[in-house]
Amino acid sequence: MTDCPFCAIVAGEAAAVTVFRSTEAVAFLDRSPVFFGHVLVVPCEHYATLADMPTDLLGGYFGVVQRIAAVLPAALGCEGTWVSINNGVSQSVPHLHVHIVPRRRKDGLRGFYWPRVRYGSQEEINEVAERIIGMLDHPARS
Repeated sequence: MTDCPFCAIVAGEAAAVTVFRSTEAVAFLDRSPVFFGHVLVVPCEHYATLADMPTDLLGGYFGVVQRIAAVLPAALGCEGTWVSINNGVSQSVPHLHVHIVPRRRKDGLRGFYWPRVRYGSQEEINEVAERIIGMLDHPARS
């Protein structure tokens, strides 16, 4: 895709500090990290969101995500990682990417961006569940 900064990084046309490269994905340091060592993992092919990526490619891609998440604690002395994906909303670059952020207890990251809500009743819970189940049984067509 033209004008995609992540496609340019994958192609070697834009600068990035790359920590891993394979035929499935490229992992590089986020230029505006939440914490030092914050890594972005992008698929080599351009897919805007997770829903756009073909199912048969997910295993290889998420294998890279898993590998990066597994090594960060030993590499950075952190206690764990926070792994997240934005799809559409809050996605500053419309190219699928997974954030892998090193975490430490008491690192100051609390409720980073997800305020909690409560269902009003069991009926409301059931209604929401049924709407999701209905779409899984008969997916919407784009």
